[in-house]
Amino acid sequence: MRPMVVAITLLWLLGFGTAAANEPRPIVDAHIHYSDDTWSVVPPPEAIKVLRQAGVKKAFVSSSSDDGTQMLRKVAPDLIVPVLRPYRRRGEIGTWVRDPTIVPHVEARLKVNTYAGIGEFHVFGADADLPVMRRLVELAKERKIFLHAHSDADAVERIFRQDPDARVLWAHSGFDQPDNVRAMLAKHKRLWADLAFRNDYAPSAKLDASWRQLMLDFPDRFMVGTDTPSPERWYYVVEHASFSRKWLADLPADVADNIAFRNAELLAAWALGQ
Repeated sequence: MRPMVVAITLLWLLGFGTAAANEPRPIVDAHIHYSDDTWSVVPPPEAIKVLRQAGVKKAFVSSSSDDGTQMLRKVAPDLIVPVLRPYRRRGEIGTWVRDPTIVPHVEARLKVNTYAGIGEFHVFGADADLPVMRRLVELAKERKIFLHAHSDADAVERIFRQDPDARVLWAHSGFDQPDNVRAMLAKHKRLWADLAFRNDYAPSAKLDASWRQLMLDFPDRFMVGTDTPSPERWYYVVEHASFSRKWLADLPADVADNIAFRNAELLAAWALGQ
């Protein structure tokens, strides 16, 4: 091999190869909101800038109202995975599931826009069997999209009884303990768990032993997420991505990649028919 070729090869191995290996692990943030009180504080171009600065390659975005999601998608369609939150405005978290006018609102949005899922919605216990929630489960089945449920285990069970083939992303892993999360994941093969707005699984960015084993046992079922329910949480997106990369480094590379981005990419691709 000629000296010039050898030199270039060595430069690639020692320089380019190392740089590529040292690039931050990509993140798909599976739990982002861009609601109306954020729009003026963090305008759409700035919000997209924050996500890109964090090394987020995709973001599952739902908003109160959905107009926020659509604004971000217009600015960065390559980045935003739209998810339809049923709330039309702030203050509907505790009332929506008993409000029949939610149903035509959701149906109308589904007709004019493309979504990967319905949620994040808040529903607990027997409320998951109310007519409004039942219709959302039906709509997700009809559209072949997932449900993003901020729910206790009881409500998740009820959703699966309505549609055993549903795909459910369990917001915050139900804020539940690892043993209970394990039982739910073992029982429901189409249940995924996001880790948003909690850090008990990785105190000081070091994985707790029980959670680490859970992720090793279910490497295709977890996703990372920041959760931005208020404007100030947007200033935490970059920091949260850095935190995630630290604890992900405690896992084998293939498992870390699954949780960082691959699991979310596969769910989005299924829902969007890609």
